[in-house]
Amino acid sequence: MDFITILGLLAGIAAMIGGFLWEGGSLSGLLQPNAALIVFGGTLAAVLISFPASKLRSIPAALRLAFGRQRDTSREQAEELIAMAALTRRGGVLALEKRAEEHPDPFTREGLFLIVDGNDPDQVRQILELGMDAKELKYESYAKIFEAAGGYAPTMGIIGTVMGLIRVLSNLTDPSNLGASIAVAFTATLYGVASANLLFLPIASKIKSRSQSELGNMEMLLVGILSLQNGDHPHLVRQKLAPFLADAPKRSASTSTNPGEPL
Repeated sequence: MDFITILGLLAGIAAMIGGFLWEGGSLSGLLQPNAALIVFGGTLAAVLISFPASKLRSIPAALRLAFGRQRDTSREQAEELIAMAALTRRGGVLALEKRAEEHPDPFTREGLFLIVDGNDPDQVRQILELGMDAKELKYESYAKIFEAAGGYAPTMGIIGTVMGLIRVLSNLTDPSNLGASIAVAFTATLYGVASANLLFLPIASKIKSRSQSELGNMEMLLVGILSLQNGDHPHLVRQKLAPFLADAPKRSASTSTNPGEPL
């Protein structure tokens, strides 16, 4: 699990509850099962109506993407491409066939097989870019589900509040309980707005951020693979890949796969 994501979620909830209690509120006042049923049940129903089953089945994968731990391997991949460039300079692209068969990353493996098979560089670029476009569309569909939930939840909260107020106004025989009943009614709005801005929309933003990071890494791999096909010198490959690694964590020289200055 991604500790920062979980910490942010817990910190947001704690800040809201802490601020409410600090002002003298009661925790029991925030726990309203009927409001939760209206907001979360209504939001779930709206999402089910909005998306086909094939998209909804991707929710577990979307949650893994948002909450799972993602290690930045861009420098390791760049060093590997530079090492393969040296190998290609000595034995040609056919020397990469064994690397392609054993490589764990599907995108890199596909790119290596394409150049080993002697495909035209433009065709290699086109095929790999199609794979990148498909990945982008998949992650975009992940984010849209949670963006939709973030849009529906506040509206469901307002609906819950209106329903609560209707109940309150239809029963004014006991004015002493009027204030408490109105406060309970507004809990639904709180649930809707809070869930949208602390859960659904942040998850969508996290998915988009992870998508941009992965697509940027795939772009770096594409540049490296085309450099291998072109037979570029390892130092030239290093220069081509360096702009993609400006924000990546530094690697120690002892773990570098290529002698010389680490990326």
